[in-house]
Parts: sequence; C-alpha cells; structure tokens
Amino acid sequence: MQRSLRVGRLATFAYFVLNGFIIGMWVVHIPAVEHRVGITHAVLGWLLLLLGAGAFAGMQVTGPLADRFGARIVVPVSAALCSAAVVLPGLASNVWTLGAALLALGFGNGCLDVAMNAHAVQVEHGYQRPVMSAFHATYSLGGVAAALIGARTLSWDRHPAATLGVAAAVGLAVTILAAPALLRPESPHAAEAFVPEIRRSTPRRIWFLAGLALMLMLCEGVANDWSALHLRDALAAPAATAALAYGTFATAMTVGRLLADRVAARFGPATVLRCGASVAALGLITVALSPWIPLTLAGWTVFGAGLSGCVPQLFSAAGQADRNAAGANVARVAGLGYLGVLAGPAIIGPMTHFVPLGVTFFLPVAFCFIAAASSSVLRAQPSVTEPRTPLPMASLQRHSR
Repeated sequence: MQRSLRVGRLATFAYFVLNGFIIGMWVVHIPAVEHRVGITHAVLGWLLLLLGAGAFAGMQVTGPLADRFGARIVVPVSAALCSAAVVLPGLASNVWTLGAALLALGFGNGCLDVAMNAHAVQVEHGYQRPVMSAFHATYSLGGVAAALIGARTLSWDRHPAATLGVAAAVGLAVTILAAPALLRPESPHAAEAFVPEIRRSTPRRIWFLAGLALMLMLCEGVANDWSALHLRDALAAPAATAALAYGTFATAMTVGRLLADRVAARFGPATVLRCGASVAALGLITVALSPWIPLTLAGWTVFGAGLSGCVPQLFSAAGQADRNAAGANVARVAGLGYLGVLAGPAIIGPMTHFVPLGVTFFLPVAFCFIAAASSSVLRAQPSVTEPRTPLPMASLQRHSR
C-alpha cells in the first residue's frame, strides 16, 4: 500500500482526535465558564443553541469549499479556526461575549467536522475498504483525553482562559504538524467540476441519508442528555451510579466503532445499519422497561454498541455517491444529523410533561427500526466522477496519492 495513503490516514486520525479533544475541553470547562460569567443554567441552555447554529452554518459553508479547493487545504484551515476559537469562551466576561464566543466555536467545529469527514472519504476510497468508523472512534478517544486532562487542570483552579489557551496551542501545533501528510485532491479538475456541481440539485438519495442521520443522531443525543437522568429518576440510582449509564453507552460506542469497519468490510454497510439499528432498538427497549439498575446499564451498553457503526456508514455513503461533490454531500448529511443531536432535548423534554421519561424512549426506538428497514439505501452504487478529459493511468495514480 502506498506510503502516502497510510500517512494520510494517520493524519486524518490526528484531526479526528483533535476535534474530539477541543470540544471535550470546552465541555469540561462549561461549569467554570458559567460560574465566571455569572449566568443561570437556563441562559446557558439558550446560549448553547448558538454553538449548534454556528456548527450548522460552518458545515454548510465548508462542504462546497472542500469540493472546490480540496480537503488538503480546507482541513488545516478549519482545524486552526476550531483550535483558536476554543479559548474564546474562557475570555468571555458577559452573556453577549459568551454568545459570540460559542457561535465562533460552533462555526469552527462545524467546519472541521465536515472537512475531516470529506478527507476521510478520500482515504477510504484509496483503501478500497471501510475505514470510516475507526475515524469516528478516535474522535471519542479525543473526548476521553480531554475529560482526563480537563479534570486534572480544573483541580488547579486556574482561569478557564489559561487551560483553554493551552488546548488551543496544542490544537494549532497538531494542525501544523499533520497538514503536510494530507492527501492531494483525487482529480486535478476539482476546481472546474465545482461550477456545474453547485447548479445541480441534490440527489434524493443524499437527502434520504441525511434524514436517517438526523434520526440516528437524535438517538445518540437522547443517550447523551437523558441516560444518567433516567437512571437517577426512574430507578433512584445514586449520582455516581447514574453517571455509569452514559459511561457504558460511550464506551460501547467507541469499542463498536473500532470494530465496525471489519464488519462492514465482510458483510457490507447495509448489514451494519440493519443489524446495528435493530440491536440498538432492542437495547433501548430494555432500558425503557427494566426495573433493575444492572439490566438498565446493560441496555445502555447494547444501545451504544448497536448505534456505533450506523452513522459512519451514512457519512461514507454520502461521500462516495459523487466524488466531485463529496464535501457538499457530507455537509448535508452531517448538518441534518447535527440538528438531530440538538433536537433530542427539544423533543424528549416536552414529552416528559405527559408521559414518563422511559416511555419517551420509544420514539428513538421507532427511529432505529425505521433506519433498519431503510438499510437498502446503503447497497453498493457506482460513484460519480466527472473529469473533463481522460487522464493517462500514471497520472491517475499520481493524483490519487
């Protein structure tokens, strides 16, 4: 296998870890920033919507730019923007500056999310086998590293701007070191291909993939936001035990993504989606109906394991559908998927006024079954490439490195 492709894969791992680390560092500093700015939980909740809005905007801007200029250029720029922006919440002194800081951080995160996924699609195309899930697993590992490092630095009682500034410096250093290893664009005509591409309507298959991403990432959001609360309120678990609900889910997600590529290579991405979403549904049903804490924790574990490989298959399919519009297509799928993460609290929360929290989990269960029934959308289809003139084989090989 070409050395440049292997090195490009390692660089992609680095950017996924970096993205998880940067966002994780912000998450662990949320209480400290909230206290220093002097806002309530309710105000913080509204401000976090700006983080989501910025991320969605960044995704939509970066997708076409990745197609126009190539991920080799867009990924480092996005990573630098995301890294620099993480220090801004630590510098905020009031609600207005914190809102602006979160909008900027969200924008940088959205840019990096789409750019690195577009490059991951290019790497996967070079390997000619599934490798996407492993990239998403390393994003989770970056978040774990941030949690461990953040817990330690917070114990020193330093100003958030100091530790977030160090995180920003680390991010910029990784960005600079990993940038030269990124792959060059696959087609020398990418710039010309961009012009007719933006006039073309998005294929219905891409919107269908985006809809599935919205549903499945809403399911992930339910685990992120409600797993610990459900264990505490429904089963009267102590706070430390309740925290294990999300911990078991997140661990299963990470391990599952490390293994999902091998399963996809052997049985196909459609099988991963069909079986994974079905297993996730059974896990969440167990959570909703379980009267015992150990069984509930097992249900969250099964839920995470089932979901783990589903969303990466959707990203990969979107990127492979049209080689000249990989960035834009990934942006659409990632953008709607991110809205799903944000929609989880907005949908589940109001439902709890009418039914118990456990009963509301049957909505994401239904989404999982819909995704499983729709798995045929991932069956292999020829990807679209539109070079303007035929290229000699040697030239094609050179540009694919």
